[in-house]
Amino acid sequence: MPGLGGGGVTTVLLTLGRLPKALDLARGFAAAGCRVIVAEPFRWHLAGASRAVAGRFRVPAPSTGKAAYLDALMAVVEREGVDLVVPVSEETMHVSALTGRVPVFTMGPGAVIPLHDKLGFVRAAEACGLDVPQTELLGGAAAAELAAAGDVIVKPVFSCSGRGVRVVRRGQALPAADPAAASVVQALVAGQEHSTCSLARGGRVISTVVYRGTVLSGTVACAFERVEHPAIERWVADFVAHAGWTGFISFDLIVGDDGVPHGIECNPRCTSGVHFWEPIDVAQAVLGHADTIRFRPERALQQFYSCLTETQKTMFRRGFFRRARLLLRTKDVTWDRHDPAPFLTMTATSWRIIWMSIRQRTTFGEVATLDVGWYP
Repeated sequence: MPGLGGGGVTTVLLTLGRLPKALDLARGFAAAGCRVIVAEPFRWHLAGASRAVAGRFRVPAPSTGKAAYLDALMAVVEREGVDLVVPVSEETMHVSALTGRVPVFTMGPGAVIPLHDKLGFVRAAEACGLDVPQTELLGGAAAAELAAAGDVIVKPVFSCSGRGVRVVRRGQALPAADPAAASVVQALVAGQEHSTCSLARGGRVISTVVYRGTVLSGTVACAFERVEHPAIERWVADFVAHAGWTGFISFDLIVGDDGVPHGIECNPRCTSGVHFWEPIDVAQAVLGHADTIRFRPERALQQFYSCLTETQKTMFRRGFFRRARLLLRTKDVTWDRHDPAPFLTMTATSWRIIWMSIRQRTTFGEVATLDVGWYP
């Protein structure tokens, strides 16, 4: 994709607009001189309120039909003269099918789907000689032996945002395997969890953000801090090199007491770590115009409204005042005084997700991508 925009304004299509990372990407591409449009199943969404977005197009959700979703995206591409498609979140697994038909900043489905598969990722990392916890398919003898030997995590092969994840203590019975929705059993590694977000091209990492969640909504971080961890960066660089990866790629890892990182999941897409990069640098790197990305000066960032909700939950508990101070002192990922509308209208543009969260009695993060997730 080098040279995009060399003959005029580049039109970039973002394939989701409801999440803060979409807003960062939109602002970055607009600052780089691109025309930014968004295709979304929701009529109203966060990025759509931004002055960085020149056009908003509603498409059917992949959950209602994968072929119809891809056809609708291609119709937008052809009608609007799109030069580059940039997937944002869980819809990446679907959008990867457009590679070969239009420039897309991700790998093809033959590379993306096996890494989204939690067992496939572990086997890929093992083939690279990288440290991962022992992981087996639920329902087999190896999984039963693993659970008998120690504490384990049971999670669906295809899921995100912690949906369906449970801890099974040593000796406890494993849940029954569901033939319609495979799950894995993974050894529980003691240590601290870290997340990463990398932008890579041709198997070379251009930049990696290593970060930790500091405030959680369910299992999803809504406040995070960037940290330095060379061993994790080497782990990521080795994996990316072996995969020959181009695009965003992200990992969850546990760093054991010995300092060794163990990869537990791969998200072959962008994650919240993107907020720690300068948006215009991300855009220039995606377009092939730059080989470096600067970090923002802030080491800690938050999604204000989600953190406000979590802070309110602790009002009559120990730690409330510490949480409140963090809420007031930490920079929000959405706020920009030159583009205030997304922050100011966020409750209205996110109402559909808020309503689903209330109705299903679960967290905002768990329902935010249900309609665009990859479920075979």
